[in-house]
Amino acid sequence: MLVNKFPDRSISIDNKNYIYFGGTAYLGLATHIEFQNQLIQSIKKWGTFYGSSRNSNIKLSIYNKFEDFFAEQIGAEAVLTLSSGTLAGGLVVDFLSNKIQTFFHYPKTHPAVLAKHSLPLLVDGKLHPKLLDETTEEIVITVDAILGLEVKPTSFDFFEQIPDHKTITLVIDESHSLGIIGEKSQGIYNTIQHKKIQRKIMIASLGKALSLSGGIIAGDQTFIDALKNEPVFVSSSSANPAYLETYINTQHLYKEQQEKLKHNLAFLGKHLQLQNKIKFNQDYPVIYCEDIAIFDALFKAGIVITNFKYPTYENIMNRIVITANHTKNDLQILVQLLHKHLC
Repeated sequence: MLVNKFPDRSISIDNKNYIYFGGTAYLGLATHIEFQNQLIQSIKKWGTFYGSSRNSNIKLSIYNKFEDFFAEQIGAEAVLTLSSGTLAGGLVVDFLSNKIQTFFHYPKTHPAVLAKHSLPLLVDGKLHPKLLDETTEEIVITVDAILGLEVKPTSFDFFEQIPDHKTITLVIDESHSLGIIGEKSQGIYNTIQHKKIQRKIMIASLGKALSLSGGIIAGDQTFIDALKNEPVFVSSSSANPAYLETYINTQHLYKEQQEKLKHNLAFLGKHLQLQNKIKFNQDYPVIYCEDIAIFDALFKAGIVITNFKYPTYENIMNRIVITANHTKNDLQILVQLLHKHLC
């Protein structure tokens, strides 16, 4: 389906208007007029893009300002921005692969943090035997903060089963949790505390709830400093500085949109009848539906949802996304149709 403008809460397909429950713009900021106006002002200051290396002799102050600001928000020692979340994931995995041989990944881990030689964390529902053997070694575990087809943050209880002679580096992808999950919508990075974790690293795209162009890596200061000298980082373009300044200057808008989203999710929590064909959690703006017929049913009734084959999913994904911009009427129509076709 080709469209000719950004789809917000509504979308036009073949000259017909639909309510849109798809995408990843959870906070609805991409089309927010005040947010756009602030971005325009920042573009006038910093240009449309900055293609130079961060290690060049000329350095833009906004990078340090944003990275210090963001690190404090999420409770990390240090943060590094890049031009995309995929680049952030690739840089981290490549860097660790040169130092640590053994990688494990949680099911449905995003390809951005999936090393080619990575082993599955779970085999037949149990920890991989290599995690439990007597070999003393450093290992890397990669996982999404919220797994594919799940609506609650990943549980890290499995750490209790891993023996102490395994030294763990945890890499967590927070692309779909930053800005919406946590007491202050700061994600789950700072909540993961376990004595068996020697190093904790977060990577994320900033293009989901935060509506920013770029990616981010968070971790301890030593790790972040080492990444700054990696050839890929030195030779790559930077994150767009105008977006970084816009984020700092629009914190009031983020808070307003977060409250609107919470209100919308509370409405669904009150009115949506849950049953085994759908997954929904009032703290996360996505409904997963396992009924393969739901896309066509909703489409015929005037609603478009996300529907495609994702690399780490076995079947076609039906993802119903709630944003801060959806109206009460939008939600009422969605609830009525889901009850009609699934209950």
